[in-house]
Amino acid sequence: MVRQRIEIRTIDNLSARQVTFAKRRKGLFKKAQELSVLCDAELALIVFSATGKLFEKPRTHMMRAPFLPHPSLTVDKMIGKN
Repeated sequence: MVRQRIEIRTIDNLSARQVTFAKRRKGLFKKAQELSVLCDAELALIVFSATGKLFEKPRTHMMRAPFLPHPSLTVDKMIGKN
């Protein structure tokens, strides 16, 4: 039995979207930690929520400064979309 592929799209319900974001962010950070331990790798993970809140791994102020949003900077500009 083959698992059916689901369409990846924005979740319409705002509260469901926020819950999904929180759960997936937690899982993403856990996987990043596992990769770091298993492969003895240094990593940095930066995630911005839809409201612009910053989540980071590792949690250091030294890493944070270059990525704090500037008033004219958007996430699209950061990743190269116009």
